[in-house]
Amino acid sequence: MSAEPETTPDPPQAAESVAGAASPDFDGEVTTQADQPTRTTAAPFDMATQLDTGPGSGPGTDEALDRIEVGTSIGDFDLLTGLGSGAFARVFLARQRSLQRLVAVKVSADHGTEPQTLAQLDHDYIVRVFDQQLLESGRARGSRRLRFLYMQFLPGGTLLGALRWVRATPPEERNGRLLLDAVDTAMEEKGEIRPTDSSVRAEIATLSWPETVAWLGRRLAEALDYAASHGVLHRDVKPANVLLTAEGVPKLADFNISFSRNVEGTSPVSYFGGSLTYMSPEQLEACHPGRERSAGDLDTRADIYSLGVLLWELLTGAKPFDDTTAGAGDQGDDTTLEAMLERRSTGVDESALERLPPDCPAALRRVLLTCLEPDRDRRWPNGAMLARQFDTCLDPRARELVDPAPDSWRLRLRPWMVPVLLFALGVPNALASLYNIEHNHQLIVSRLSEEAQRNFVIITGIVNSILFPMGIAVVLYLARYVLRVTRGLRKGKRYDSDTLRRARRDTLRLGDQAVAVAFTLWVVAGFTFPIALRLTTDDLPARGVWHFLASQAVCGAIAVAYPFFLATFYLVRCVYPIFLRHGDVSSEDAGWLRNLDKRCNGYLAVAASVPLLAVAGVTFLPPTDIAEVIVAVRVLCVGGIIAFVGTYVVFRALEADLRALERVVSPGDPVTKRLAAA
Repeated sequence: MSAEPETTPDPPQAAESVAGAASPDFDGEVTTQADQPTRTTAAPFDMATQLDTGPGSGPGTDEALDRIEVGTSIGDFDLLTGLGSGAFARVFLARQRSLQRLVAVKVSADHGTEPQTLAQLDHDYIVRVFDQQLLESGRARGSRRLRFLYMQFLPGGTLLGALRWVRATPPEERNGRLLLDAVDTAMEEKGEIRPTDSSVRAEIATLSWPETVAWLGRRLAEALDYAASHGVLHRDVKPANVLLTAEGVPKLADFNISFSRNVEGTSPVSYFGGSLTYMSPEQLEACHPGRERSAGDLDTRADIYSLGVLLWELLTGAKPFDDTTAGAGDQGDDTTLEAMLERRSTGVDESALERLPPDCPAALRRVLLTCLEPDRDRRWPNGAMLARQFDTCLDPRARELVDPAPDSWRLRLRPWMVPVLLFALGVPNALASLYNIEHNHQLIVSRLSEEAQRNFVIITGIVNSILFPMGIAVVLYLARYVLRVTRGLRKGKRYDSDTLRRARRDTLRLGDQAVAVAFTLWVVAGFTFPIALRLTTDDLPARGVWHFLASQAVCGAIAVAYPFFLATFYLVRCVYPIFLRHGDVSSEDAGWLRNLDKRCNGYLAVAASVPLLAVAGVTFLPPTDIAEVIVAVRVLCVGGIIAFVGTYVVFRALEADLRALERVVSPGDPVTKRLAAA
């Protein structure tokens, strides 16, 4: 296995190349391998500074590699300058004459399945490999043929070079410009010109340093997810294996010791290796002769762990684990491996946490600590989920929702879902009841006989004692799933994706369901009171029935609009973000959020109608009756206007929250992009 110390020099040119060895100064015949098509395929390649960790190529092959020099031509390629060299390969910057383009070429012994692995990959954040050829002539007897790979040339250096800038810059001075400065320096050393009018560079320049790290992490997580979806594990994610374009976009390189389940004739132990200090605990165990873990047990979560180490180092300037006392070397002995495993078994310690920059969002801290969980079952299960978490880190509003400050009211109210929901539903309904009682008393009840009034009081007590507890019970029943799952998550329980999906869906529907229950009960009461009075007394005129129904309509509007916004505001701001920390989300969530946003407009219209309904109802009263209810109507109108202003403020905040959440649950959705642009 190979491990690159963090002090390994990072040749600026190597950043541009996708590979680790370059074209030979070799007068041999070049033959294209028949089973390797010349199509353009994306693929990560080895940097010269950390090349093949496979079997030695033999003295004859080493001699042939040594004969490769700048200034010679091999087939269609003129070697212009060296980009780097390693134990098993050399990398050159070359010009492909037929296409008049610059490429990076890597020359190494013909062993392993790197080209076949890379040929499966075509991704924006993985270095693109164009083709391979085999050098047949000029090799010594008994030596391997030389493999000639040519690939995308990237002039922006590597993250290892950027890391040197991080360590040389005080934490308070780090920002997105630091990454661009590192890229520009690498380009200047290669004689490249910095691009102008780049929207990507303009975006990076506005980012804080933690946001820049999240920006890089999102793209590398996508690359790992894409590779994993094609059966490829990288197994050596580290700063020197991440190349940068002229715009600062990262591209994963050096899949030299990767494993692909789709390449015939390979196994997980083929060319198994990596850099010890970036390895996950399970990968270290696979390297340890005294542990039962094997290379075949590794999965994409090992690469996610390595990415977490890389990003932590980039964020703080130091690795999360101090391995200096372990004496970690390229190979490492049993003592070294045991010390490293012991250090990682307890997770990131307090001294490493103290190195986090003051402006590091709580969301980024949580995401990286999850990447670095010793137990791989507690890490992000795949790169796609990790990429969405980085999207959250990059959205200021969304990350404040998902990871509020420790003293935030949102965090304090999360455990109090039942009292908050009962308050949100109970207070508006209680105020509506007061209006209803006053309105009906003045226009209906006060004009009944004493016996009818006594019956009305009895009926009111019976109806309220039945309907109010029934409403509370139904709302709690509808909220049972959300209550159970959120309580379990607070206690550290883990749930499958289907359970979390249902909890998220129920959370976004609970506000609608709760006000539907309240409105239904008002409708039931609107018919129950006049019917019961008609059955118990003949004093209730037909006009009184219409008064009952009219007042119930106003109260029903109050019971729908205000409780909905209070309950939904709490659910969206305090409850739904809990699930984004734990479970996978998708465009389905974006659809739910979008539909809720649309429904909010309808509820806002209902809130605006409350004072209008009250005024409209008065116009149907005889002039003699208006004076009796004018005070109640005035209070309702003024209160309704004030309540509408407050509701509109909540509506705007809720709308912004929903769109922020929609951006992070489905960033690639076209509708989401359009709404974000608006």
